[in-house]
Amino acid sequence: QVQLAESGGGVVQAGDSLIVSCAGSGQFFSDCSVAWFRQAPGKEREFVAAIDWSGVGTNYGDVAQGRFSISRANGKNTVYLRMTVLQPEDTAVYYCAADLNWGRLVAGVFDFRGQGTQVTVFT
Repeated sequence: QVQLAESGGGVVQAGDSLIVSCAGSGQFFSDCSVAWFRQAPGKEREFVAAIDWSGVGTNYGDVAQGRFSISRANGKNTVYLRMTVLQPEDTAVYYCAADLNWGRLVAGVFDFRGQGTQVTVFT
């Protein structure tokens, strides 16, 4: 089993930056690829970014638009999502998900996910 816990969300002003973290634990976490998704009320889930088990391979969704970057500190079992130039439309619950299969994860299918952290951007 893998457990995921997000942190770092908050209320920020448009144009600000924010880093959210996903702390993983469990026997297989270090072997898992990890992704960030987001979901706003009344909207469909959106893929934000993913990183493979090694931390070398990454993939970004359209919503990232060159403003977001994903990284991984394997020694700390933590995956980070750095978000810059935040806009009100970035307001959503951001959650991390993990899976041993990269293709499944990027396609939005995964075995493990966290509870999410709220990010609110105001003008």
